[in-house]
Amino acid sequence: MSETTLLLVDDEESLRRLVGNELSRSGYLVDTAGGIAEAREHLARKHFHLVVLDVRMPDGSGLDLLKEIRESSPTTEVIMLTGYGTVQEAIRAMKDGAHDFLTKPCKLAELEAVLEKAVQKQQLQRGHTALQREVDRLQPADRFVGSTAQVRELLHMVQRVAETDSTVLIRGESGVGKELVARAVHRHSRRSRQPFVVVDCASLHENLLQSELFGHEKGAYTGAIRLKHGLFEVADRGTIFLDEIAELTPQLQVKLLRVLETGTFRRVGGTADIRVDVRVIAATNRSLESMMKEGQFREDLYYRLNVFSIHIPPLRERRDDIPSLAEHFISNSAIQQKRAVKISPDAMDVLTRYNWPGNVRELENVIERALILCDGGVIEPQHLPMGVRLSPQFGDDAHPREHLTLEEIERRYIKRVLEDCKGHRQRAAAILGISERNLYRKLKELDSTPA
Repeated sequence: MSETTLLLVDDEESLRRLVGNELSRSGYLVDTAGGIAEAREHLARKHFHLVVLDVRMPDGSGLDLLKEIRESSPTTEVIMLTGYGTVQEAIRAMKDGAHDFLTKPCKLAELEAVLEKAVQKQQLQRGHTALQREVDRLQPADRFVGSTAQVRELLHMVQRVAETDSTVLIRGESGVGKELVARAVHRHSRRSRQPFVVVDCASLHENLLQSELFGHEKGAYTGAIRLKHGLFEVADRGTIFLDEIAELTPQLQVKLLRVLETGTFRRVGGTADIRVDVRVIAATNRSLESMMKEGQFREDLYYRLNVFSIHIPPLRERRDDIPSLAEHFISNSAIQQKRAVKISPDAMDVLTRYNWPGNVRELENVIERALILCDGGVIEPQHLPMGVRLSPQFGDDAHPREHLTLEEIERRYIKRVLEDCKGHRQRAAAILGISERNLYRKLKELDSTPA
């Protein structure tokens, strides 16, 4: 189990030593402070999950420090201790955000029970925050469909790495199901009951992405009117999935490297190190090795991420899975409305011959379109898009046996989608299942490559 960081603040040295040792044996990572000033120094250097704080100290009031902690670190739970407990002090402490108020001397078992409830409260809060972010992302099923040798090997690798805390790098073309594999790793890990947080590194500008990942302090920049917790904090004890990792700017690559190496980061505008216990799973559809050679991706970050690499094969390399995938999308479609819809042999033949440059995501969209057009109980070839009904070489009738490179297939498919969208890049990017920024980059690469 992950260690919970705890700061024990009390002016009695014997109490600090006795209680600190007992809590350490119970699994807490304990720091101690003998005064308010020393406590402030600890809090400035490090993030604590829990603080046990004496009310009356020689150099100040614990109640004043409580207010400071609740303002600078709202997720930290504070338990107040006092040897001169009054009803007024207890009421003030609870009103100012203390988790509980105990009178000294208190039994160690009583303190541990209160601390355990505080930890449970934090876990519920993290889970609730993550759940709110995931509601719109829920799928009818999140299992990886397929029975080919490639899929069996993939699932075996997922099962093995899930048992560890190793960083995972998932590789594969757009639309192959990288997020699905990341979720499977999390679901089979010891962190499965903790948050799974998804971050699309290509969808946000650098400054916004930095704030999303690491949070910001109140007043860190214009418009930062309140403290914001970053997604690494939300994912504490769980898993964070960094999709499109190759799109990170050099500045963010440095910050991510620090998290991977030390488990700590600082909020934008902050000075205190925040420690988190987060498993990182990253994904990319680009060659990080080529980017390293071109100076676009840090070599040290690459080796930190590439501890365990999983390659997801494109759909064209596992055509035998297409029938089961198609049936899966039909049975889980909201459009079907409980109709018994089948795919005709001719339509299935079309689906299995097509090259699927958009992979599983494209197949899902094609099935959804066919269900909309199909009035009866059978999907026929005419219900499939023209581009799919053409030959795997995208209808080059002059050269029906021409073998094209993957780059040429991608070029022709992107061109076809853009033509269908009348040049509307945002719409084309949505159909292709990539960000508009990614589409712009691909167009530049394809334009610079001889046809």
